[in-house]
Amino acid sequence: MVFDPEKLSTFPTDPGVYLMKNKEDKILYVGKANNLKQRVKQYFVFHGDGRKIVPYLTSQVEEIDIILVTSEKEALLLENNLIKKHQPKYNALLKDDKSYFSLAITHKHKWPMVRVVRYKGKPPRNQLYFGPYTKGHAAKQTLNLLRRLFPLRQCSDHELASRTRPCILYDIKKCVAPCVNKCTEDEYETLVNQVVHLLKGHDTEIVKELKKEVKEASAKLEFERADQILKTIHYIEATMETQQVEQLLAGDFDVLGIFREADEVVLTQMVYREGKLIDSYNHPFSHNAQNNDELLTSFLMQHYTDKESLPKKILLPMLLPETQTLSALLNIRLSFPKSPTLTHMAENNARAQFNREKETKDLKEKVLIELEEKCHLTNYPERIECFDNSNISGSEPVSGMVVYIKGERDRQNYRKYRIREAGPSDDYGAMKEVLSRRFKKATPLPDLIIIHGGKGHLNLAKKVLSDNDISTIERIAGAKE
Repeated sequence: MVFDPEKLSTFPTDPGVYLMKNKEDKILYVGKANNLKQRVKQYFVFHGDGRKIVPYLTSQVEEIDIILVTSEKEALLLENNLIKKHQPKYNALLKDDKSYFSLAITHKHKWPMVRVVRYKGKPPRNQLYFGPYTKGHAAKQTLNLLRRLFPLRQCSDHELASRTRPCILYDIKKCVAPCVNKCTEDEYETLVNQVVHLLKGHDTEIVKELKKEVKEASAKLEFERADQILKTIHYIEATMETQQVEQLLAGDFDVLGIFREADEVVLTQMVYREGKLIDSYNHPFSHNAQNNDELLTSFLMQHYTDKESLPKKILLPMLLPETQTLSALLNIRLSFPKSPTLTHMAENNARAQFNREKETKDLKEKVLIELEEKCHLTNYPERIECFDNSNISGSEPVSGMVVYIKGERDRQNYRKYRIREAGPSDDYGAMKEVLSRRFKKATPLPDLIIIHGGKGHLNLAKKVLSDNDISTIERIAGAKE
């Protein structure tokens, strides 16, 4: 039974958090309010909340739980914890850190190294982290640049401890060979500090230090070392010259921008270090029932807590009601700039990303419609499952299922089947077995299955579906010529 708004008369006017639940008692949405009664009532008053997704959300709500707190600060913290714990469908939730890449420096080790890592949840405290990078390629590119500039070790701890002579990286000047004490701890620590400064965007400071080292090396007649340092300086300066976007506003700060269309939102985070734009990240959210204030607050609480390297300031696209409380919690200055040039640029980036994603979705939809027309399918193939068999020289037979939903790979539903009954060379038997096992579980049913094989495989699939009383799935078989 849908939630009765009359129950709101019993709600308190205190600050707290509310949890909207459906008939299965699953939490759909978590929100906070200084006045619970007034805020929750807005969801059920005509035109009380103008967001298009709100009527769809409230039509599913059957119960609303509340948790009272004593302050706005407690409400912010509790809301953030509940969103992370329950991952409600209509709240903005950043992707798990495991889907992001970071650069980690093992700074507690005697001989630290830099590597690309992925971690889940709160990162371990025994390393320095820089990122996250939304793509592994970007993180690896940065790592390659660092290895080109700074000859730190690249080997494992075991390899480091067991070596008795330098490896080839020492010969090509890509490592200073701490494994056999070819450098002192102070020299190595200097390299590590330079890496940290560069990752923090302090490239001008590094260049000054390196120029000083060139003079010192030349004075000691260490011309080969001076030449190597000079090459590093030139490379860093060349990288700095490619930086076109510089701001008069100095220091380390982030700029946030939002673009929204119905329940689809993109939040863009632009990262400035020493007044220079060094990176930009786009965070898309679907089926989001939060307004822009709530979305920004959730993002700030999720993204800027428990991180090693934080900006001193964040420029927001709008004033938030709880700006002072958030600023105190995060220990970061939050402000809405008088001249919104930077926030407008972030918003334009968010809009551009939204349009790119929309065009990609439209293109995939067009491809699926063409597939429907050319193959004379009865239904639009929203969910497609593909099957193929394989073996290793006639042994260890397996079959795989790959799933596409709306033209995108759905890796969570990929399956690998070990063939139990059919013989190693019985391709028909293996296909029959895997299809029978798949369609014993009726849901979710695909609109189309694509099988690697010929007419025999196609007829076999038809029989398996018929035996399971399934008539709505269409079939295509294809093989290499």
